[in-house]
Amino acid sequence: MTQPYRLAVVMDPIEDIKYAKDSTLAMLLAAQARGYTLTYLELGDLFLRDGVALGRGRALTVHADPAHWFDLGEPVVEPLGGFDTILMRKDPPFDVEYIYSTYILERAELAGALVVNRPRGLRDMNEKVYTAWFPECCAPTLITRNMADMAAFAAEHGRVVCKPLHGMGGRSIFVVDPSDKNMAVVFETLTDYGSQYAIVQRYLPEIAVTGDSRVLVIDGEPVPYALARMPSATDNRGNLAAGAKGVGRPLNDRDRELVARIGPALREAGMLFVGLDVIGGFVTEINVTSPTGIRELDTQFGIDVAGLLLDAIDKRLAARRQG
Repeated sequence: MTQPYRLAVVMDPIEDIKYAKDSTLAMLLAAQARGYTLTYLELGDLFLRDGVALGRGRALTVHADPAHWFDLGEPVVEPLGGFDTILMRKDPPFDVEYIYSTYILERAELAGALVVNRPRGLRDMNEKVYTAWFPECCAPTLITRNMADMAAFAAEHGRVVCKPLHGMGGRSIFVVDPSDKNMAVVFETLTDYGSQYAIVQRYLPEIAVTGDSRVLVIDGEPVPYALARMPSATDNRGNLAAGAKGVGRPLNDRDRELVARIGPALREAGMLFVGLDVIGGFVTEINVTSPTGIRELDTQFGIDVAGLLLDAIDKRLAARRQG
């Protein structure tokens, strides 16, 4: 009899997730339904000893119950390379601690574990900066520490969006016009007076009409529906965490064109689950750390996005066992 696959998940505290919206929980429920055994870890449970990646994990059982969605066993230390697959689902900020964790997970990968998403890709593909590899897919974008260059970019393009390179969930995102007397303060704040990089993009007014769409890409292929996140009447940000409303829609030709251009590079880099943020037909971010939107799309369209991801993982694990 074939042994069930062993899956470890690295995530934020499971007791703090939002049951109805959490994509990681959807993945865990799908994996458990397929017979995977689950182990739970937080970032602080990962460590290296003499080059061996280890984890202080706890056996995890998940439940489709909004009042009681998990049970945990007692902590056990074991090599991370002994797991068939490891889901890295720790949310940003993408800080130095996050980078250190990818080194540990890369040692686990070298010891035999399939890490989703691949640690090297998590380090190399900053969610804002990686758009520079696909400029033909993106609106005009400037990444700089120079505040004068930011002001010149704003004067060239009019309304612009400014944000840090390491955040998530709409944190510290500003929309400013060249006439805004707060513009200099925004640039000073984001760059810490020219000492750190930030990103400035041409504002895309389509966000107010069609939203900021999350296009999910699984092993280089698009999920057939996107989640358009519509900003509230009192906010510019198309982020669910900032109060935007998630409205599903079928993919359009431009979405598929963008995935056809970017998807192969993601697949080659071992990035099995990625979210493209698309506004007005332009990619604004390539989310590789912990993309969300699974639960909303499943609910609105009766699909199983986590199941599609598990299909991709199953395929790779089966090939490893055979080969």
